[in-house]
Amino acid sequence: MTCHSNEGKGWVELMNGKIHQFVVIGAGPYGLSVATRLRSEGYDVHVFGEAMSFWERHMPAGMFLRSSWDASNIGALEGPLSLESYERAEGIHLKKPIPLNDFIAYGRWFQQQYLPDLDPRRVMRVAKGQYGFHLTLNDDTMLYANRVIVATGLDGFAQRPAVFAGLSSDLVSHAVDRQDLGAFSGKAVAVIGGGQSALESAAILHEQGATVEVLARASQLRWLARSARLHSLPPRVLHLMYSPTDVGPPGLSWLVAWPEIFRRLPKKAQGPLAYRAIRPAGAGWLVPRLTDVPLTTGSSVIGATQENNRLRLRLSDGGDRTVDHALLATGYRIDVSRYEFLDPSIVASIRHQGGYPTLHGGFESTVPGLHFVGAASAISYSPVMRFVSGTWFTTDLLARQLKNGVGIVR
Repeated sequence: MTCHSNEGKGWVELMNGKIHQFVVIGAGPYGLSVATRLRSEGYDVHVFGEAMSFWERHMPAGMFLRSSWDASNIGALEGPLSLESYERAEGIHLKKPIPLNDFIAYGRWFQQQYLPDLDPRRVMRVAKGQYGFHLTLNDDTMLYANRVIVATGLDGFAQRPAVFAGLSSDLVSHAVDRQDLGAFSGKAVAVIGGGQSALESAAILHEQGATVEVLARASQLRWLARSARLHSLPPRVLHLMYSPTDVGPPGLSWLVAWPEIFRRLPKKAQGPLAYRAIRPAGAGWLVPRLTDVPLTTGSSVIGATQENNRLRLRLSDGGDRTVDHALLATGYRIDVSRYEFLDPSIVASIRHQGGYPTLHGGFESTVPGLHFVGAASAISYSPVMRFVSGTWFTTDLLARQLKNGVGIVR
């Protein structure tokens, strides 16, 4: 191969044959499961990331997974890399619901089985090149790939209401920024939001000695009945009502569990159904932990100002609160323009729907060879892609599409 460029040592790697068939960016459940499956199919896959790092660094210590046991299996409902296989291999017994630390340990065990060579370097830039994509790393090395799979999850997509803009992080932070909620012991904290993140954060804060109030704009809080009343039903009955993916209410749970069917529904129907499947709600097992925590509904924060090192909140119901800190459990919003490692020319070429990339085939975007998996694929496929159980469909579909010929050279 002849070099006709002056791109430095990256071209040395290129001439030495270092063109990977796949590069996967991200080593959470989606990155791990996709890379493992592709390697099992015989593809050359290079993975960048630290296993389960987002879960470890951006989820609150003491958290439990809201998803059921079945829905927390990475890559497949059962098999050699399932939770049960992990228990047997390690000689342990996991609690239900699953503690965060145990799930992180499971993900790292999963990684060590088939992806022991994770590359911890950071991808700084992905750009189109003559031979596919060239990737610039944080040590200035350049690597090349035929295809790139973005599996970075929710990293970088925290949604922060504009009313809190400009305030110090000492006064306001997003839940993604706070791993140790014990730092707020003895403080007054307002938790903004009404979903699992808000409610569980409030429970942990209360148990760590903070004075807490939840402020939710919804008129009422919703609780997942399956977690409380339905869990004791016979397994066969429960299976008829809920898919093992554990996303959505009875009936709809099975529809969103089949993304290839869900994505063929009329667009005007997909939105309401997707919202119904994933609307904010808390697990039933949180209820007793919040008995002594004020849960204020129907109230939005319409003003936030600093007063004498504290935070004054003005509410839509006419009230106000003065607290030491506001914790924003206000969710995430995918926006392709916020992928800092994607070259601007690539971003400009990605067709999107409200920030979510428009995908087809094997999760491929309108930039040939660039794929997105996980939450970024939810609009194109199904809301189940926002959850760990979405890895089952993702790995199977991607493998099937490759076998059917999407242009990968072995």
